[in-house]
Amino acid sequence: MNFFRRVRTWLATFSSNPQATYPGTVDFEKLEKTLRYPIRSRQYFFEALTHRSYLQVPDGGASVSNERLEFLGDAVLNLVVAELLFKKDSSAPEGDLTKVRSRLVNRKALFTYANALQLSEFTLMSANASQLSGKGLETMLSDAFEAIIGAIYLDGGYHHAREFIERHILKAMQEGSVNTDDENYKSRLLEYSQAEGLGIPRYATINEQGPDHDRVFTVEVSVGGTVSGTGVGKNKKDAEQQAAEQALQKLQLL
Repeated sequence: MNFFRRVRTWLATFSSNPQATYPGTVDFEKLEKTLRYPIRSRQYFFEALTHRSYLQVPDGGASVSNERLEFLGDAVLNLVVAELLFKKDSSAPEGDLTKVRSRLVNRKALFTYANALQLSEFTLMSANASQLSGKGLETMLSDAFEAIIGAIYLDGGYHHAREFIERHILKAMQEGSVNTDDENYKSRLLEYSQAEGLGIPRYATINEQGPDHDRVFTVEVSVGGTVSGTGVGKNKKDAEQQAAEQALQKLQLL
């Protein structure tokens, strides 16, 4: 038994019983066509589509939300994207690979993938949660997308999960719906900070290492007096951009 199969088997013992009963609230035939994946154990996918708000719905039939599968799916997603980028460009440095991966797996990108699948049609939620918009809706559907990855991994293995992830990521990249190019994160952070009345973000170099010809700078950015992000780069400009990007991620603006 290979490593991934052992881990999948072990994790499955901690998940819901794949043969458990549940109400027919998910159109599994339509879901299979949407995911382009033949579902074996419907319970994994019922769980993956269960938002925590749905646990309070009387007679909803759900006892577990998708948070555990989201955790698993996030790990599988990061591994697949790292492998994809590693093989795609054999000369790209680690820093560039990390940047691109973060742009392919951040909340905004996940929301794009979820929308392409129209996951909102399948997600189980309370009446109040169904009124969510903006960041709340993005978070819910992004989490559901990661949970679906976790369900596919447990149900069919790493190969199927990788195939599913690569299909949606490559499609989004080809269509240009997900941006992997460098952005001016400092400008975006400045716009946000000023709009919220928090003043101008402050950047501070907290560390410099290496010889003069190969310096590495570590920079912190503070928004409203609170340290919100840290970046590392070969020059202060790159380090500041990375710090601003991290700050935007913490503020759930990416």
